Amino acid sequence: MKEYTREELAQCTGEDGKPALIAAYGKVYDVSHSYHWRKGRHHVLHRAGMDLTAELARAPHGAHLLERVPVVGTLQEG
Repeated sequence: MKEYTREELAQCTGEDGKPALIAAYGKVYDVSHSYHWRKGRHHVLHRAGMDLTAELARAPHGAHLLERVPVVGTLQEG
């Protein structure tokens, strides 16, 4: 599995043919094909290319929903 830097993750916005990737709890997920992440945005509140760990703690749903999308790597610490 690939280890992504925060800079690499930030490039994966789902725009201009790039994949839509998000990170949470140290893992990187590909949400490119998720209906809820059309055009790299999740319900206008969140954007792909970011670590959403803190936002998931406040989300109305649990992090278990991430099990529906593929894990493609890990997020490099630091």
